Amino acid sequence: MPTTKLSEPATPAAIAERIRDAILEHRLEPGAKLTEAQLCEVFAVKRGTVRQALSLLATEHLVDLEPNRGAFVASPSLQEVHEVFEMRRIIEGGVIERVCRDQGGQGAAHLKAIEKMIERERKAFEQRDFRSWIRLSGEFHTALATLTGNRVLCNCLAGLVARSTLISALYESLGRSPCSFDDHAEIVEAIRAGETARASDLMARHLESVELKMLDRPARGAADLREVFGA
Repeated sequence: MPTTKLSEPATPAAIAERIRDAILEHRLEPGAKLTEAQLCEVFAVKRGTVRQALSLLATEHLVDLEPNRGAFVASPSLQEVHEVFEMRRIIEGGVIERVCRDQGGQGAAHLKAIEKMIERERKAFEQRDFRSWIRLSGEFHTALATLTGNRVLCNCLAGLVARSTLISALYESLGRSPCSFDDHAEIVEAIRAGETARASDLMARHLESVELKMLDRPARGAADLREVFGA
């Protein structure tokens, strides 16, 4: 299997991005061992570069670094599921209120772009492009947050959405994303109509539904990193 070609130089950030994408697209399951030697071979870099990349992912709670055992894709507990979604409900409820309050001017154009994203999400599902569907379902929430103009909020939510997607990989099988594009469309419709209370309620119910759909079925299985990242 040919090694993955990255633009030169293969930086820790670039490698971390590739691993992050593989996790969020369900190509790497929770609990999968990230063997340093294989990653060095796949990305054609030295061990120190791989370790820096894994450290970056550990700060995002996407990778667990265990002494004397190595690096593993994180396996969130049910308690973490509840805590992550509690935080998301708090933050995204604030996002809805802010977006509804500030709508106007360029707001309509931005909402139109998000509506197009929802259509891509729907099309990916219909075409059974589940990896794109999963990615787009998370991007809906982060795209909505960008309308607040608050970078700290956006960075915080992006981390929570990434952890939610990891949780989805643990508790849901590929092709069964719990995040509904129909819900997304209804939320945007309420925002566009200026119905703050309805939009907030729809978002809260959407996130509660996503949390409840997470089934207690931990994923298992080793990963062939050459196959995951191969050309």
